[in-house]
Amino acid sequence: MTDKAKQYWYGTGRRKTAVATVRIFEDPKTVTINDRKADLTRKMESPLELVGKKSVFGTSIKVSGGGTMSQEEAIRHGIARALEEYNADFRSTLKKAGFLTRDPREKERKKPGLKRARRAPQWAKR
Repeated sequence: MTDKAKQYWYGTGRRKTAVATVRIFEDPKTVTINDRKADLTRKMESPLELVGKKSVFGTSIKVSGGGTMSQEEAIRHGIARALEEYNADFRSTLKKAGFLTRDPREKERKKPGLKRARRAPQWAKR
């Protein structure tokens, strides 16, 4: 891309079943989540604050799946990966804070004879 304003860095973040595709670019006024103007929560913008680039980047985010907390953490993961692509020197800082590590915890499957993964039916004596 020749135009500096159109250049962006890309990162994909995941958490449980939530997937966020994040593009960061040097236009701090623009923040869109699923094509709607939005503000980033403190959790989402924490990688930007950590490397001191909060007022430098704007984001374009597409997120689907999971709940609100999983989506926030997926967005945080995607922003951290995009920052690493922007500047590889940020890797050690982001890794130390745990933003580049994908949280491997997933929902356990339901077992037959149980109500949920581990929840047994209520026991009645009589």
